[in-house]
Amino acid sequence: MADASRDDGELGRRAFLRRSAAVTAVGLAGALARPERTRATDAKSPEPRLRQWVMVIDLRRCDGCAGLALPPQCTQFCNWSRFVPEAQQWLEVYAKEIVEDLPDSGVNYLPAPCMQCQNAPCVNVCPVGATFHTPEGVVLIDQERCIGCRFCMAACPYDRRFFNWGEPVQPPQVKATAYNVQTQTPAIKGTVMKCDFCTERAAAGGLPYCVEGCPRGAFYMGDLEEDIATDGQKVVQLSRLLRENEAFRYKEGLGTRPRVYYINGHGEEAPRATSHEDAFRKADLEWPWGEIVRAADARREASA
Repeated sequence: MADASRDDGELGRRAFLRRSAAVTAVGLAGALARPERTRATDAKSPEPRLRQWVMVIDLRRCDGCAGLALPPQCTQFCNWSRFVPEAQQWLEVYAKEIVEDLPDSGVNYLPAPCMQCQNAPCVNVCPVGATFHTPEGVVLIDQERCIGCRFCMAACPYDRRFFNWGEPVQPPQVKATAYNVQTQTPAIKGTVMKCDFCTERAAAGGLPYCVEGCPRGAFYMGDLEEDIATDGQKVVQLSRLLRENEAFRYKEGLGTRPRVYYINGHGEEAPRATSHEDAFRKADLEWPWGEIVRAADARREASA
C-alpha cells in the first residue's frame, strides 16, 4: 500500500526509528535494567546505547503443552495479545517424532517465531522498504508501506510470514485505533504480518507475551549488549547459557544470522502425557475475534 499521511501523534516507521535510536533501552521486566555508560572523555555526556534483542528457547522444557492438556500457550498468548488474524500463527509450534515412523520414540517440539535474521532475505528483497531492521536488530513491517507483492514471503526460508487475503477480523476497539508499526494494529488487508518480538513491551521494560505465557519457562528474552537473559523468573548470563548448552540456530547454515537460539532437547524436563499424538492440542488454538465482533454487532443492534 502507498504511504498514508499520519497525525502528529501517530507512530509511523520513520518516527519509530528516530525514537528507537534515541532511547536508552530500559530493562526486561526490571531484570535487564542497567545504568547508562558514559563517554570516557565526558562523564556528564551519556553515550546513547541500544539493546540488541535475542531470544533463546530451551527445548528440554518444551512439550508443546501436551503434558498440560492445553494448546501451545506461547502461540495462544501471542494470538490473544497481538490480535493475530484468524488461522495465522506468528509463533507456531511444530511436532515431529524423535525417530521417524516410531511413535513410541517420543516427540520433539519446536516453537518457531520470526527468527529476526540479521542478514534477512525478507529485508533484502522488499522493493519498497516496508520490511526493515530496527536499531535493536528486530525486523518489522510497515503495513502502510507494504504493497502486498509477497516477495518477502517467498524469500523467507522459515515460512514465518503471513498474508491478509481478506479484511482481517479484529475487535472494534482495535480497528478504531491509529496504525502502529510496532504492534501491527489495526491489521490491513493485502499486507504481510509476522512475529514482531513485542518490541513496544521490551522498550517499556516488559517481556514478549510468549515468554510470559509459557508455563514451562522455556523462553528467554536477552540482550547481547548486556550479555544477560531472563525467563521472567531468573536472570542468567546469555553467553554462558548459549555456550554451556551448545545452543544452535535453525538453518544457520543459510547465512541468515538468526537472533533466535535453541537449546536442544525433547521436553525431557517437562512432564508429558503418554500418548503424544492425542495430547498435542495445536488444533484447539483460539482466535476469538469473530465472536467478539458478532457480540459487539448484537449489542449495537439491540441498542438501536
